[in-house]
Amino acid sequence: MELVDAECLKMKSRWLVRLYIDKEGGVTIDDCADISHQIGDVLDVYDIPPGPYNLEVSSPGLNRPLVKDKHFLAYRGARVKIRMYNVFEGKRNFRGTLVDFIDIDHAKTLVVEDEGIRYYIPRELVAKANLEYEL
Repeated sequence: MELVDAECLKMKSRWLVRLYIDKEGGVTIDDCADISHQIGDVLDVYDIPPGPYNLEVSSPGLNRPLVKDKHFLAYRGARVKIRMYNVFEGKRNFRGTLVDFIDIDHAKTLVVEDEGIRYYIPRELVAKANLEYEL
């Protein structure tokens, strides 16, 4: 089982803890329930987050987040949606094909092509990256 991504968000009256898990062959509902029970017990013992919370455990889904380097390598050739921390090359959001994930001057770099233009996006500037489901 792999933890793909985790989010902890403060809502009005409680926390939302969201986990995305994956495994070879895909995640089942039983997998999500098992992980939910295990993680819920740990969160309760350590009172993390402080106060009431909702715990969501699911598969990454069709618009899966790309978080780890191995995700960017595995999904080369796929359509992606990238959100930057700040404006980069005049844009804050990019959509296109993830052509490659390479090292340029010791900086991990996403190569994204959109309408024939290639963008070389430093990984450290990426706030969020997801696969983009294609019909």
